[in-house]
Amino acid sequence: MFDTSRKFTGTGYTGTIAFLVFGFIVSPAVLAFSRPVGYMSISLAAACSGMCAVVAYVNWKRFSQLSIPSIVTQTVTGE
Repeated sequence: MFDTSRKFTGTGYTGTIAFLVFGFIVSPAVLAFSRPVGYMSISLAAACSGMCAVVAYVNWKRFSQLSIPSIVTQTVTGE
């Protein structure tokens, strides 16, 4: 019934979602609540958000490829 030699057929988007949430929700929220004093903290938060977006994109490209084996009609020989 279950073939253990086949690969996992799902996708892994949990890490991608986590990076996007951290980059576009948590990082700006921390910046807003910390009341930045200058351009240094704003540029640091923007760099952190950008880095999270890049890592999320790489993670999405890596895990969005489904590994579902193709279904091929097998020909029966000897009939």
